[in-house]
Amino acid sequence: MHLRLSRLNMHAWMRSWALAVTFTWLAANIAEAAEEGPAVGSAAPAFKLQDQAGKWHELKDYRGKWVALYFYPKDKTPGCTTQACEFRDNVFAFRDANAVILGVSVDDVESHKEFSEKHGLPFPILADDKKVVAKEYGVLKRFLGAFELAKRDTFLIDPQGKIVRHYPDVDPKGHSQIVLKDIKDLQAKS
Repeated sequence: MHLRLSRLNMHAWMRSWALAVTFTWLAANIAEAAEEGPAVGSAAPAFKLQDQAGKWHELKDYRGKWVALYFYPKDKTPGCTTQACEFRDNVFAFRDANAVILGVSVDDVESHKEFSEKHGLPFPILADDKKVVAKEYGVLKRFLGAFELAKRDTFLIDPQGKIVRHYPDVDPKGHSQIVLKDIKDLQAKS
């Protein structure tokens, strides 16, 4: 009898342990959703952030130009490198379209400097290490209850400062060309 009760306790403990492991795994792999960001058609939230060289940039500095404001999770990671390098490779086409490219992540200036130098990025990547701008644009995601990164979202802002496109959860491969095409299409309509 005592041996049977011991086995039952062991089985109950193992089931509890398995459930605890399963719930821990689920919690670790499910990110908390970001707050809702600005809607298409609304004014783009203002910001003031430093780039990889320590220079300050404000959205108002780009009035009269199209702005491809792309948020990305982390410097020096494969998807973010692909995305940055594709924007780099199309930088002259963006300039010809009267557009600027601004990358933003929650990494600091020093991380951006290393990332930019390694990949020859000819456009500003802005350090939102206080996570204020990512939160205002609704792209800040919390992982494991405390770890926060920007989602891979892009906002296309027109020369008057209005959001005209929002690209959520983008695929870094080919995204630069999609944004450039949309700029040219929107210019042709105006």
